[in-house]
Amino acid sequence: MTTETVRISFHQLQETLQRILQKKGFSPERAGLSARLFAETTRDGIYSHGVNRFPRFLEYLDKAYVDPSAEPQPVSSMGALERWDGQQGPGNLNAWTCMERTIALARQHGMGGVALRNTNHWMRGGTYGWQAADAGCIGICFTNTIPNLPPWGGKEPRLGNNPLVIAIPRDGGHIVLDTAMSLYSYGKMEVARQEGKLLPYEGGFDNGGNLTRDPSEILKTERPLPIGYWKGAGLSLALDLMAAVLSEGLGTAGIGELGTEYRVSQVFICVDVSSPAHFGLRQSLVQSALDFIHSSAPAGGDEKIFYPGEKTLRTRQENQTQGVPVELKLWQSLQQLVTD
Repeated sequence: MTTETVRISFHQLQETLQRILQKKGFSPERAGLSARLFAETTRDGIYSHGVNRFPRFLEYLDKAYVDPSAEPQPVSSMGALERWDGQQGPGNLNAWTCMERTIALARQHGMGGVALRNTNHWMRGGTYGWQAADAGCIGICFTNTIPNLPPWGGKEPRLGNNPLVIAIPRDGGHIVLDTAMSLYSYGKMEVARQEGKLLPYEGGFDNGGNLTRDPSEILKTERPLPIGYWKGAGLSLALDLMAAVLSEGLGTAGIGELGTEYRVSQVFICVDVSSPAHFGLRQSLVQSALDFIHSSAPAGGDEKIFYPGEKTLRTRQENQTQGVPVELKLWQSLQQLVTD
């Protein structure tokens, strides 16, 4: 089963999303930025967290989980580290604002950090890694989530599938690692389920406790396979605790009590490597590391070896030129929302 898609220009996609958000109570400026972030995520090939997630975002607006006019506010400061409250505002706008603040702190101190509480799903976490790297900073950020990952050896979700992002700036294209704590994110498994495809590798457990490549079975059991098995489960717990402690916000257990994923906690960290006055970055060192990786003989024949973020750059260029692929039914429903 293949979902029918159409290719839409980036400008048209962003403009359509912006018009919908303005009808939902966003100011034109905030609607424009949020729409751009959704459109860029889709353009870069992360369809599960771009326009495909937009209807759920609208649903959360309608249910008042997300306040379209709320903006994050600083709560306390200790020099290069700050604590902010997201006021239940739009997750992508809150995250963008806090990463901008983190970059400013890094410019001032060499390194900066913002811990954010009471915010919402930030959509594609890698967005804020690209944001930091574009500013000449090494960026690290992570978020907690609703319980949707079992602890190692357990059957019921008690951990969050807490995304971790690490970005290193590079003249020829940034290195951006954006990883969930499961081998496949829920978004990617949902896309595979809709397309009737099996996962390339076993990604979780079925009802019988057997490893499976069938995304439908994994989505039913809510037992995705943690990256690194017990190591990924442990890393999930560590990220959750750091986010909750530093922000004084909710942890995964507290978010679970809400019944729906909102009021999450996040952390943003930057190291300024754009200037020798702080931590200058030797591009030759980065390039030599990538050359070494690319020199590895592919195990699968002709397939090229990629560094994190390299495929994104290729997809970005293709979709910018040919148009951004959007599911036809979804595009038709978005156009209907504009005219309603």
